Amino acid sequence: MDRGKEEIYSKAIRAGKRTYFLDVKEMKSGDRYLAITESKRKFLDEQGKFVYEKHKIFLYQEDFEKFIKGLTQTVNFINTGELPPEEPEEQNFSRDSGNTYTAKVDDIDFGV
Repeated sequence: MDRGKEEIYSKAIRAGKRTYFLDVKEMKSGDRYLAITESKRKFLDEQGKFVYEKHKIFLYQEDFEKFIKGLTQTVNFINTGELPPEEPEEQNFSRDSGNTYTAKVDDIDFGV
């Protein structure tokens, strides 16, 4: 059960072995968010059958503008090789080994 989250719009994008689902959902509070799911068909030799691997991210309405801007800059970089200007908030994150990002914090005062 989706715990009070209602799907109100869905768009499927088929791309080779992958399908991307863009699902707009609404919470009981009326807030809407986007659930992006990547579904990839994979054959399991040992079991002799197909399975679907799914990966999901949730994008909330208050983050749409920043996400779209970042996505647009990234796609532009892929297409042109042109680096976008660095923004102050982007300087606070660095990529660790693997696929994780860590915030850099110079000075934290916990008021203790």
